[in-house]
Amino acid sequence: MKTARVAFEGDIHHVTESAEGIQLENGKLISEEDVVWLPPVEPRTSFALGLNYFDHASELSFKAPEEPLVFLKGPNTFVGHRGKTYRPSDVTNMHYECELAVVIGRQAKNVKREEAYNYISGYTIANDYAIRDYLENYYRPNLRVKNRDHCTPIGPWLVDADDVGNPMNLALRTYVNGEIVQEGSTKDMIFDVPVLVEYLSSFMTLSPGDLILTGTPKGTVDTKVGDEVVTEIEGLGRLVNTITDEDA
Repeated sequence: MKTARVAFEGDIHHVTESAEGIQLENGKLISEEDVVWLPPVEPRTSFALGLNYFDHASELSFKAPEEPLVFLKGPNTFVGHRGKTYRPSDVTNMHYECELAVVIGRQAKNVKREEAYNYISGYTIANDYAIRDYLENYYRPNLRVKNRDHCTPIGPWLVDADDVGNPMNLALRTYVNGEIVQEGSTKDMIFDVPVLVEYLSSFMTLSPGDLILTGTPKGTVDTKVGDEVVTEIEGLGRLVNTITDEDA
Protein backbone atom coordinates (compact mmCIF):
# COMPACT_ATOMS: atom_id res chain seq x y z
CA MET A 1 0.00 0.00 0.00
CA LYS A 2 1.06 3.56 -0.70
CA THR A 3 0.15 6.15 1.94
CA ALA A 4 0.82 9.87 2.23
CA ARG A 5 0.14 12.90 4.41
CA VAL A 6 -1.51 15.94 2.85
CA ALA A 7 -3.11 19.22 3.91
CA PHE A 8 -6.62 19.68 2.46
CA GLU A 9 -9.21 22.29 3.39
CA GLY A 10 -7.43 23.22 6.61
CA ASP A 11 -6.84 19.71 7.96
CA ILE A 12 -4.07 17.15 7.73
CA HIS A 13 -5.16 13.84 6.21
CA HIS A 14 -3.62 10.42 5.76
CA VAL A 15 -4.43 9.35 2.22
CA THR A 16 -3.93 6.35 -0.04
CA GLU A 17 -3.23 6.04 -3.75
CA SER A 18 -6.16 5.34 -6.07
CA ALA A 19 -6.45 4.93 -9.84
CA GLU A 20 -8.84 7.90 -9.80
CA GLY A 21 -6.64 10.17 -7.68
CA ILE A 22 -5.91 10.17 -3.99
CA GLN A 23 -8.37 8.94 -1.40
CA LEU A 24 -9.11 10.50 1.99
CA GLU A 25 -9.90 8.45 5.10
CA ASN A 26 -13.66 8.93 4.46
CA GLY A 27 -13.39 7.52 0.93
CA LYS A 28 -13.61 10.87 -0.85
CA LEU A 29 -11.48 11.12 -3.99
CA ILE A 30 -9.54 14.30 -4.74
CA SER A 31 -6.90 15.25 -7.25
CA GLU A 32 -3.19 15.63 -6.59
CA GLU A 33 -3.37 19.33 -7.41
CA ASP A 34 -5.99 20.03 -4.71
CA VAL A 35 -3.71 19.29 -1.77
CA VAL A 36 -0.47 20.41 -0.19
CA TRP A 37 1.81 17.40 0.07
CA LEU A 38 3.59 16.90 3.38
CA PRO A 39 6.49 14.53 4.12
CA PRO A 40 4.86 11.05 4.21
CA VAL A 41 6.17 10.48 7.75
CA GLU A 42 6.98 12.85 10.58
CA PRO A 43 10.72 12.21 10.89
CA ARG A 44 12.28 11.54 14.26
CA THR A 45 16.03 11.02 14.09
CA SER A 46 17.13 11.31 10.45
CA PHE A 47 20.40 9.79 9.31
CA ALA A 48 21.99 10.45 5.93
CA LEU A 49 24.83 8.62 4.22
CA GLY A 50 27.69 10.35 2.51
CA LEU A 51 29.64 8.70 -0.33
CA ASN A 52 27.67 5.44 -0.22
CA TYR A 53 28.17 4.70 -3.93
CA PHE A 54 31.65 4.10 -5.35
CA ASP A 55 30.93 6.05 -8.54
CA HIS A 56 29.63 9.10 -6.63
CA ALA A 57 32.69 9.15 -4.34
CA SER A 58 34.86 8.95 -7.45
CA GLU A 59 33.16 11.85 -9.24
CA LEU A 60 33.75 14.03 -6.16
CA SER A 61 37.39 12.89 -6.00
CA PHE A 62 36.94 11.29 -2.59
CA LYS A 63 38.12 7.89 -1.41
CA ALA A 64 35.20 5.54 -0.77
CA PRO A 65 34.68 5.11 2.99
CA GLU A 66 35.57 1.88 4.76
CA GLU A 67 32.90 2.50 7.42
CA PRO A 68 29.49 4.19 6.87
CA LEU A 69 29.91 7.97 6.70
CA VAL A 70 26.79 9.17 8.51
CA PHE A 71 25.51 12.63 9.43
CA LEU A 72 22.25 13.87 10.95
CA LYS A 73 19.53 16.05 9.42
CA GLY A 74 17.11 18.33 11.27
CA PRO A 75 13.31 18.17 10.75
CA ASN A 76 13.42 21.69 9.26
CA THR A 77 15.10 20.30 6.15
CA PHE A 78 12.14 18.25 4.92
CA VAL A 79 9.47 19.42 2.50
CA GLY A 80 6.82 17.41 0.68
CA HIS A 81 6.11 16.51 -2.94
CA ARG A 82 5.68 19.53 -5.25
CA GLY A 83 7.41 21.73 -2.66
CA LYS A 84 9.94 24.47 -3.32
CA THR A 85 13.58 24.61 -2.32
CA TYR A 86 15.47 27.87 -2.03
CA ARG A 87 18.83 28.32 -3.76
CA PRO A 88 21.05 30.91 -2.01
CA SER A 89 22.10 33.64 -4.43
CA ASP A 90 25.81 33.34 -3.62
CA VAL A 91 26.33 29.63 -4.37
CA THR A 92 27.72 28.03 -7.51
CA ASN A 93 27.00 24.31 -6.97
CA MET A 94 23.64 23.09 -5.68
CA HIS A 95 23.33 19.41 -6.55
CA TYR A 96 20.22 17.20 -6.44
CA GLU A 97 20.72 13.73 -4.94
CA CYS A 98 18.14 10.99 -5.55
CA GLU A 99 18.15 8.63 -2.56
CA LEU A 100 16.25 5.64 -1.23
CA ALA A 101 14.88 6.59 2.21
CA VAL A 102 14.31 3.79 4.73
CA VAL A 103 11.63 4.21 7.43
CA ILE A 104 12.17 2.30 10.67
CA GLY A 105 8.98 0.62 11.96
CA ARG A 106 10.08 -1.04 15.21
CA GLN A 107 12.46 -0.19 18.01
CA ALA A 108 15.81 -1.67 17.03
CA LYS A 109 18.92 -2.30 19.13
CA ASN A 110 21.82 -4.62 18.28
CA VAL A 111 20.01 -5.93 15.20
CA LYS A 112 21.94 -8.36 13.00
CA ARG A 113 21.88 -7.71 9.28
CA GLU A 114 20.01 -10.98 8.69
CA GLU A 115 17.08 -9.62 10.74
CA ALA A 116 17.25 -5.99 9.60
CA TYR A 117 14.32 -6.06 7.17
CA ASN A 118 12.00 -7.06 10.05
CA TYR A 119 12.52 -3.58 11.52
CA ILE A 120 11.64 -1.59 8.41
CA SER A 121 8.08 -0.35 7.84
CA GLY A 122 8.56 1.09 4.35
CA TYR A 123 10.45 3.15 1.83
CA THR A 124 10.13 6.54 0.19
CA ILE A 125 12.12 8.88 -2.08
CA ALA A 126 14.37 11.69 -0.88
CA ASN A 127 16.14 14.39 -2.85
CA ASP A 128 18.92 15.40 -0.49
CA TYR A 129 20.17 18.63 -2.09
CA ALA A 130 23.81 19.42 -1.38
CA ILE A 131 25.28 22.91 -1.56
CA ARG A 132 28.88 22.05 -2.39
CA ASP A 133 30.11 25.61 -1.79
CA TYR A 134 29.77 24.96 1.94
CA LEU A 135 31.74 21.71 1.95
CA GLU A 136 35.09 22.63 3.46
CA ASN A 137 36.81 19.26 3.63
CA TYR A 138 36.21 15.57 4.10
CA TYR A 139 36.27 15.73 7.89
CA ARG A 140 34.05 18.78 8.35
CA PRO A 141 30.44 17.87 9.28
CA ASN A 142 27.87 18.42 6.53
CA LEU A 143 25.78 20.82 8.64
CA ARG A 144 25.68 23.81 6.26
CA VAL A 145 25.78 21.62 3.17
CA LYS A 146 22.73 19.53 4.05
CA ASN A 147 20.63 21.21 6.73
CA ARG A 148 19.12 24.33 5.17
CA ASP A 149 15.33 24.76 5.47
CA HIS A 150 13.37 22.71 2.89
CA CYS A 151 16.54 21.40 1.25
CA THR A 152 15.31 17.79 1.37
CA PRO A 153 12.11 17.06 -0.56
CA ILE A 154 10.70 13.67 0.45
CA GLY A 155 7.76 11.55 -0.69
CA PRO A 156 5.24 11.58 -2.16
CA TRP A 157 4.37 8.12 -0.86
CA LEU A 158 5.43 5.82 1.93
CA VAL A 159 5.38 2.37 0.33
CA ASP A 160 4.92 -0.61 2.64
CA ALA A 161 8.05 -2.73 2.92
CA ASP A 162 6.07 -5.85 1.96
CA ASP A 163 5.24 -4.21 -1.38
CA VAL A 164 8.89 -3.56 -2.30
CA GLY A 165 10.29 -6.78 -3.70
CA ASN A 166 14.03 -6.22 -3.32
CA PRO A 167 15.03 -2.78 -2.03
CA MET A 168 18.60 -3.55 -3.03
CA ASN A 169 17.78 -3.71 -6.74
CA LEU A 170 15.75 -0.59 -7.53
CA ALA A 171 16.45 1.80 -10.40
CA LEU A 172 16.99 5.48 -9.47
CA ARG A 173 16.63 8.34 -11.94
CA THR A 174 16.65 12.13 -11.79
CA TYR A 175 15.23 14.49 -14.41
CA VAL A 176 15.84 18.25 -14.64
CA ASN A 177 13.25 20.06 -16.75
CA GLY A 178 12.29 16.74 -18.35
CA GLU A 179 15.84 15.66 -19.27
CA ILE A 180 17.30 12.61 -17.57
CA VAL A 181 20.53 13.54 -15.77
CA GLN A 182 21.18 10.75 -13.27
CA GLU A 183 20.72 6.97 -13.41
CA GLY A 184 21.77 4.31 -10.95
CA SER A 185 20.66 1.33 -8.92
CA THR A 186 20.44 0.63 -5.21
CA LYS A 187 22.38 -2.58 -5.88
CA ASP A 188 25.51 -0.42 -6.18
CA MET A 189 25.47 0.89 -2.61
CA ILE A 190 28.72 0.35 -0.71
CA PHE A 191 26.85 -0.33 2.54
CA ASP A 192 23.45 -1.86 1.86
CA VAL A 193 20.30 -1.36 3.92
CA PRO A 194 20.77 -4.40 6.24
CA VAL A 195 24.35 -3.36 6.97
CA LEU A 196 23.25 0.20 7.79
CA VAL A 197 20.55 -0.99 10.21
CA GLU A 198 23.08 -3.31 11.87
CA TYR A 199 25.70 -0.55 12.05
CA LEU A 200 23.46 2.17 13.50
CA SER A 201 21.64 -0.10 15.95
CA SER A 202 24.97 -1.41 17.27
CA PHE A 203 25.60 1.80 19.21
CA MET A 204 22.19 3.52 19.49
CA THR A 205 18.51 2.59 19.60
CA LEU A 206 16.53 3.14 16.42
CA SER A 207 12.86 4.07 16.90
CA PRO A 208 9.72 3.97 14.74
CA GLY A 209 9.75 6.94 12.38
CA ASP A 210 13.53 7.21 12.19
CA LEU A 211 14.80 7.74 8.65
CA ILE A 212 17.91 6.49 6.89
CA LEU A 213 18.77 8.29 3.64
CA THR A 214 21.08 5.87 1.88
CA GLY A 215 23.17 8.05 -0.44
CA THR A 216 23.15 8.80 -4.14
CA PRO A 217 24.89 7.42 -7.24
CA LYS A 218 26.98 9.27 -9.81
CA GLY A 219 25.46 11.99 -11.95
CA THR A 220 24.85 15.04 -9.78
CA VAL A 221 25.12 18.43 -11.48
CA ASP A 222 24.24 22.00 -10.65
CA THR A 223 20.62 23.23 -10.58
CA LYS A 224 19.32 26.72 -11.26
CA VAL A 225 16.41 28.86 -10.08
CA GLY A 226 13.26 27.79 -11.94
CA ASP A 227 14.41 24.20 -12.56
CA GLU A 228 11.88 21.43 -12.01
CA VAL A 229 13.69 18.44 -10.52
CA VAL A 230 12.03 15.01 -10.53
CA THR A 231 13.60 12.15 -8.57
CA GLU A 232 12.22 8.71 -9.31
CA ILE A 233 12.73 5.27 -7.76
CA GLU A 234 11.37 2.09 -9.28
CA GLY A 235 8.13 1.06 -7.57
CA LEU A 236 8.05 4.06 -5.21
CA GLY A 237 6.92 6.88 -7.51
CA ARG A 238 8.14 10.30 -8.66
CA LEU A 239 9.01 13.19 -6.36
CA VAL A 240 8.69 16.68 -7.90
CA ASN A 241 10.45 19.80 -6.61
CA THR A 242 11.11 23.32 -7.93
CA ILE A 243 14.16 25.51 -7.26
CA THR A 244 13.33 29.08 -6.23
CA ASP A 245 15.22 32.23 -5.31
CA GLU A 246 14.90 34.25 -2.12
CA ASP A 247 12.14 36.46 -3.58
CA ALA A 248 9.79 33.54 -4.33
